[in-house]
Amino acid sequence: MQGLAPDGGLFIPESIPQIPSDWQDKWADHSFEQLAYEIISLYVGDDEIPADDLRDIIERSYATFDTRDVTPLVKLDEETDTWVLELFHGPTFAFKDVALQFLGNLFKYFLDRRNVQRKAGEPEHRLSVLGATSGDTGSAAIYGLRGKSAISVFMLFPKGRVSPIQEAQMTTITDKNVHTIAVDGTFDDCQAIVKELFGREEFRKANNLCAVNSINWARIMAQIIYYFHTYLVLTRAGYRSPRLAFVVPTGNFGDVLAGFYAHEMGLPVSKLVVATNSNDILDRFFRTGRYEKNEDEGVLATTSPAMDILVSSNFERLMWYIARDYEVGDSAEVEAREDAAGQHVRQLMDDLKTRGKFSVSEAGLAAATRLFASGTCRDATTIKTIRKYYHAGGSRRPSYLLDPHTAVGIYVAETIRDKLAAEIDAPVTTVCLSTAHPAKFIETVSHALEGISSPPFDETKVLPPALAEIIDEPRRCLTSANSADSVADLVVKYSRCDDQQQGC
Repeated sequence: MQGLAPDGGLFIPESIPQIPSDWQDKWADHSFEQLAYEIISLYVGDDEIPADDLRDIIERSYATFDTRDVTPLVKLDEETDTWVLELFHGPTFAFKDVALQFLGNLFKYFLDRRNVQRKAGEPEHRLSVLGATSGDTGSAAIYGLRGKSAISVFMLFPKGRVSPIQEAQMTTITDKNVHTIAVDGTFDDCQAIVKELFGREEFRKANNLCAVNSINWARIMAQIIYYFHTYLVLTRAGYRSPRLAFVVPTGNFGDVLAGFYAHEMGLPVSKLVVATNSNDILDRFFRTGRYEKNEDEGVLATTSPAMDILVSSNFERLMWYIARDYEVGDSAEVEAREDAAGQHVRQLMDDLKTRGKFSVSEAGLAAATRLFASGTCRDATTIKTIRKYYHAGGSRRPSYLLDPHTAVGIYVAETIRDKLAAEIDAPVTTVCLSTAHPAKFIETVSHALEGISSPPFDETKVLPPALAEIIDEPRRCLTSANSADSVADLVVKYSRCDDQQQGC
């Protein structure tokens, strides 16, 4: 419920649970919802959420998806054994729905339970959910929380730096408890404001702030599910112990971090490939061990805007594990190493804030690259990749429409595939995470496919009805300077709007 720790750090599990030794047999025929229950139950005990309640939360969360598989797999290329994991079948057509439908129901569950248990005369408990978005988190969080009583939602987005469809999804919601805020800055600025407000202890407590970004670990927990689901779907398709390389278009590092936790829990993952656009700070880290902003250029605006990020919040979590095992000595006392790792990471984050960079040791980098690899795709290549796969055709590689973020992942997969196979010394099954429906970035897709006649492209047929019908709807949006104080004033002013407060 708190999301961000009082000292500004991020929560992680006290320990990472291990999957049962016979998990492949026990879970072989599980639906997505049944698998979700098994995974989440490893972290959440009956004493926290009774089993029947947890099952109900999960069922309601994924009933909103348009396919029973929730996250279906589609074969993209027969010859190279490349698959696309479609994560965009939720109500806002983006991968964030997988976690945020669940998280919204989780918030409401705990809030309702707390209100039922409150003493006579005690006021109703309320939540102010505060988040920042580079595009998809905003609409997914809003759809997961809209209309929920005693919960106010404040979603910051960088003005002019999200796609028109993404902005429409956020600003056409008329529920009184939803407040979108356009900030004059970048996503990194929005994220910094959110973290600063959570760091103001009196403000956080007075407004009962909750985090909805992937700084909230519950979101990462929910995303672990589809890594296991992918493995089981492939084994049902006849694969025997597939060697999987997951390629993940990456901005805030949450999606690929879920893969790290899946691996640490026992899922056989050969590689996690971080795919970046021109904001390639993560790719440069995995090549050099240096996490370094380009202060001269800042955050570049690209054709894959949800990845236009330089301060990847969840990367801090990975740094803690690297610090614990490779950066703070070899003390036999686990608790001492963990405490030292926390202090080490605090220093790294301070260095990033004050100097714009930090680095890890050679041993730390070697440890990271045993599981992680990386690559970068520039805008021109993103456009070419969308065009290439749409124009493909044939039995080996049928035509497939990529959104620009997925195109980044596909291109990186192409460039790194042979290297991975040589490193693993075996054929690799590549699974590229498709993070959004192409209709959410229809302007870029239409530009990429300009002039293609076979198969003919008609953008009106790509837009799902739910997206097409909001284009001309009235908008409601607040604006703010690039200032934590300015956003704080809006939170205080509008935090009780679902009670029909005057002026809302």
